Amino acid sequence: MEQPPAPPSFVAIDVSKDRLDVHVLPSGDAFAVARNGKGLDKLLTALRCRSVGLIVIEATGGYELTVSAAIAAADLPLAVVNPRQIRDFARATGRLAKTDALDAEVIALFAERIRPEARHLPGPDAQALADLVARRRQLVEMIGMEGNRLRQAHTPLIQKSLRATLKMLEAQLAALDHDIDNTVRASPIWRAADDLLLSVPSVGSVTARTLIADLPELGRLDRRSIASLVGVAPVNRDSGTWRGHRAIAGGRPTVRRTLFMAALVGVRWNPVLKDQYQRLARGRPKKVALVACMRRLLTILNAIIRSATPWQNA
Repeated sequence: MEQPPAPPSFVAIDVSKDRLDVHVLPSGDAFAVARNGKGLDKLLTALRCRSVGLIVIEATGGYELTVSAAIAAADLPLAVVNPRQIRDFARATGRLAKTDALDAEVIALFAERIRPEARHLPGPDAQALADLVARRRQLVEMIGMEGNRLRQAHTPLIQKSLRATLKMLEAQLAALDHDIDNTVRASPIWRAADDLLLSVPSVGSVTARTLIADLPELGRLDRRSIASLVGVAPVNRDSGTWRGHRAIAGGRPTVRRTLFMAALVGVRWNPVLKDQYQRLARGRPKKVALVACMRRLLTILNAIIRSATPWQNA
């Protein structure tokens, strides 16, 4: 007689600096491997022997990247989740103790019961572009902080030091902008997306490159899904007859901040956003009107990338 197929396994991997703690449900198997080449080989060998339904890893500030890349290369279903979701789930189930092994067990329970959607990870080129864009944000922040210190400094020696640091940071920023531009223009797909995004009034090179690097789903989802993914969709807070204040939450902060600046420019220079902002600002707070313009701009950009049609003035 034919044997029934084995139930899918939900695999959790708790990633630390030197090792990986693995927990598998429903079997309850648990083991640990080193976070190096040999350890990853052992992990993949163990996973290939199972009927894997989903693998879940926490985003741990970069330690998970090598592990995620190896799992994605093995064509196994993987979801990288926000650690806050795991912590909230642990509290909801009354699990307060914390060790690496216990964390792996909690992540496995989260995978089995919540079943987050498995997503394709960006390839090496896309990850490299995302790293360049992230580094650019860091340089801009450092330039802003050093500029603030310079305005408050009174000692000539300190002013000289701050000016030298600013000069060095600005040179690095210019070189990084050149590298990002070359990276985008070297890819036919990114170059086409860049040209489409830049055709929209109020969208500049920083906005376009941030969207290409940090929002690869642009053009692949419907308008509601992309708004929820970015975090510009209002969240309901209702209970019984009570109607709470709607506000945006979650999403991708880096993309949302970039859209905010683009919408701020757009309400002056983009005719569609300008008209919407003027209508909404008459009866609503200006920030609410601006957030609505952010969502409208995202919808426009999503449609432009999906249809491969540049902006056309009415």
